[in-house]
Amino acid sequence: MPVESKYQVLRQVPDVQTYCHLRAASGLSAKTVEAAERGLKNSLFGVQISDGEKIVGIGRVIGDGGTTYQVCDIAVLPEHQGQGLGKLIMTEIMAYLDENAPESAYVSLIADGPAAHLYTKYGFAPVTPASIGMAFKVGRKA
Repeated sequence: MPVESKYQVLRQVPDVQTYCHLRAASGLSAKTVEAAERGLKNSLFGVQISDGEKIVGIGRVIGDGGTTYQVCDIAVLPEHQGQGLGKLIMTEIMAYLDENAPESAYVSLIADGPAAHLYTKYGFAPVTPASIGMAFKVGRKA
């Protein structure tokens, strides 16, 4: 069965509960409700994949809307992985970027583990050795 016939694409940012659930259930790092509430409202673009009434995949684009964009939060529930949903999410994200990002915009993402092969299909390439991805995780001390 073609992926499009079973699933529906929704071009919208997920709600906080859906976002937190899909990140954790798909193996991405968990986010607090407070962080999700703050961050989701600042999304430039969001896509959700539904199987009936259930959201089974998500993805977002964040950034300043002009010079810098970042693809993030690509998450698919484990029982729906391997069915082309990551590609479907990326196709929607790339369509958004094609329609909205200026020619000189910089689009980045962090590819975790084996997901890198998906992103290369959409023209993403490693930035090393010229650049290196770096991160800082905020933590509160008790």
